[in-house]
Parts: sequence; C-alpha cells; structure tokens
Amino acid sequence: MKKQRNDVILQFSTLVIFFIIIMFSLSIFLGGHYSPGGGFVGGLLVSAALLLILIAYDIKTLKNILPIDFKIIIGIGLALCFATPFLALMMGDPFFKHYYGDLHLPGLGMLHWHTAMLFDIGVMLAVIGTCMTIIMTIGENE
Repeated sequence: MKKQRNDVILQFSTLVIFFIIIMFSLSIFLGGHYSPGGGFVGGLLVSAALLLILIAYDIKTLKNILPIDFKIIIGIGLALCFATPFLALMMGDPFFKHYYGDLHLPGLGMLHWHTAMLFDIGVMLAVIGTCMTIIMTIGENE
C-alpha cells in the first residue's frame, strides 16, 4: 500500500520561499563586487531554492519545471570562466584585465557592469550545475 503525503502547507510555503531565496541570491550576486558574496554564494542559494522544491514536491516535478541537463550548465559556466580572461588577451591587453562601463536598463535605470561579472556568472552556473547534478544523482537512486 502506497503512503499518500499531505504536504499542502510545505508546498505552498515553498512557492513563496523559493522566490524570496532567488531574489536574495540575485542581491548577493550583484553585490558581490562591493561586499561579501558573488557567484559562488549566489549559486549555492539558487541550488538551495531548487533543493527546497525537490523536498516539497519530488524529483519528477523538478524535472518538469526545469527540463535541463545540469551537466550542460556546468560546461557553460566553465566556458564563461575560461573565456573571460582571454577577452583581454584578444583585445591586446594583459591577461585578466577587466573592462567596465554603465548600461541603461529600461525600468531599472543605470547598471554598472564589469567583466568580472561574466566570470561570476560562470562561477554561479558551475556551482548550480555541480550542486544540482550531485543532488539529482543521489535523488534518482532512491
């Protein structure tokens, strides 16, 4: 006889908490150049939010929500981390020289960007991919 779970409160709370964690991870990621944080911590928070969905629902639901292979996310993240320092070399500047500027985003205003942000995005994607690959591999064995 299969046990039926009644996790309505957990599942509803997960939907609210998921978006709070994602917004906090975005804040930590964007503030990482001026305060503690960045791609690694932001990636861990996104992985924690996805893990919360996995706990509240199940692995099939998570795969339906995000039908992606997290190993590909690892590759994209590592490619960004690898390509960022070579951008400076291609421009004829020293290895890992950073470029910066201001970008106007409609509705959000001015965003100060930096090539270190590309590196941090790569780190974030690599961390998310690694954590979720490990978690999904363990979860599939049950």
